[in-house]
Amino acid sequence: MMQPNQKLITIQGNEDKIKELLYELVLLPRINAIKWSKITRQTPNIKVGYPGQHLASLISGMTGEGTGARGNDLVDGSEVKSCSRIDQLDQCGDCKQPVTRFETQCPQCNSTNITRKNDSKWLFSVRNENELKVLTNNVDRILLLMGDYPNFDTDDYETIRFQAFEIWTKSERNKRFSEIMTNYYHKIYLAHKKQSQSSNPAPKNFWPYSYQFYLCNPINVFSSTVINANTKPEIMIDYYAKPEADRLSLTSPIMPLDVVSDDELKLVIHQAKVDELLDVLKPEFQQSGKDKLLKTPASDLRKMLVGLNEKLRIYLPLRDTDKISTAKETYSRRKNLGI
Repeated sequence: MMQPNQKLITIQGNEDKIKELLYELVLLPRINAIKWSKITRQTPNIKVGYPGQHLASLISGMTGEGTGARGNDLVDGSEVKSCSRIDQLDQCGDCKQPVTRFETQCPQCNSTNITRKNDSKWLFSVRNENELKVLTNNVDRILLLMGDYPNFDTDDYETIRFQAFEIWTKSERNKRFSEIMTNYYHKIYLAHKKQSQSSNPAPKNFWPYSYQFYLCNPINVFSSTVINANTKPEIMIDYYAKPEADRLSLTSPIMPLDVVSDDELKLVIHQAKVDELLDVLKPEFQQSGKDKLLKTPASDLRKMLVGLNEKLRIYLPLRDTDKISTAKETYSRRKNLGI
């Protein structure tokens, strides 16, 4: 069952309200913070926690319970998680001193070798069996909110994006999420707690656009792009799944091949059916039979496939669910410019 409770959908006119909320609670305060950041050299990063709760209500059409951190995030019991990759504090690649997002060289050593940070993630705290049960069994839906730069790799910090993804923890479609969290608790959290005698091992890092993220088949329900975000924001709603829509009819983002190893890609090709492979073959390779694909090197397969859809991701292993994730996304200006 992946159908929101329509009786609890009480907020209407959502798209206009979303634009108004983004401008008033996120973009306008951010513009003011940018102005002062250039004077104070403090990060203009606006925390997205409580604005995220408001945005979640408008996207889902459901109110909160008015209880702050003590109650459910949404009236239907859904849990809301937010992360923002907007205006993270960067670092000089030479002297390692902090650099704000809008500085083009290090104020300490004048280096232009700036490492741009793009590693914010969702955090899931699972500290006992009851919290694991609540997350994987009691909560039907998890709403993942995210703010980032869609053109981060080209140093475009004037265009920002807000997205929302849903994970229905009891559904067959999203079952990998529960498997990942269960493995984290039993194989990472408890093991590290025993080893270090620490009462608070690190929470589970759930990285956007990571292997595990795509493996869970998160359902995209909202996307908005903001241009001229640092001066005169223009907000566009690119995609919005109506709150009452049956989530079974909605798609999850395709898994890009750069997060899949060669061995994993070959494993999928070996196990998948021919008609499943046809769905992801680029038009010019549609006549390729499975025998040919099986003999094709992984490097060439990457040129033939658009990515891995939900049908193909079921053949992938969980991978590294007994290890602490250390993957981070960073970007070096000097490296990108070929300096």
